[in-house]
Amino acid sequence: MNPDILIMDEPASNLDPRSRRQLINLLKGFEHTKIIASHDLDLILNVCERCIIIKDGKIVADGYTPNILSDKRLLEENSLELPLSSQGAYSHI
Repeated sequence: MNPDILIMDEPASNLDPRSRRQLINLLKGFEHTKIIASHDLDLILNVCERCIIIKDGKIVADGYTPNILSDKRLLEENSLELPLSSQGAYSHI
């Protein structure tokens, strides 16, 4: 269909690990605008250049994804956690 904009809400919800990785690879190859609402911050870190955090209907942060998602204080203030990959969760694998 070749859309210019792709909008998704929690696209990795209920996916098994292989399907989640396939989705991430597919989204990384999509060169047009992507709007993704998700609490899967590792997916966002992998796929999105820009990240916006919204709390109570207001934008509280907007910027380069690695900068936003590495700010532990900002994330905690907005009921989020660092992405698992940033917590060292995968370091033992």
